[in-house]
Amino acid sequence: MPRFLVEVPHEAEPAACARAAKVLLEIGSHWVTNADFGCMDGEHRAWIILEGESKTEVRNMLPPVFRSVARVVGLNKFTLAQMEQMLKAHQA
Repeated sequence: MPRFLVEVPHEAEPAACARAAKVLLEIGSHWVTNADFGCMDGEHRAWIILEGESKTEVRNMLPPVFRSVARVVGLNKFTLAQMEQMLKAHQA
């Protein structure tokens, strides 16, 4: 199944960090335990990897309050052969 990196920003204030965590906790503790937060390093956003058939499906898994601000990025892996082919194709 396709995998997506979801990035959800929030305001840079302690109360906003707590609200973001609370919203995720309310939809299921697995969201908070699987999310990575950057708040302690000044990056006020959370990242989580989700599986779904499309970006739209993954976006719709998010709480409504986060859907419009979330960034959803499709992830892929390259084989060594694919990497060698790309490097060969782009050598100057």
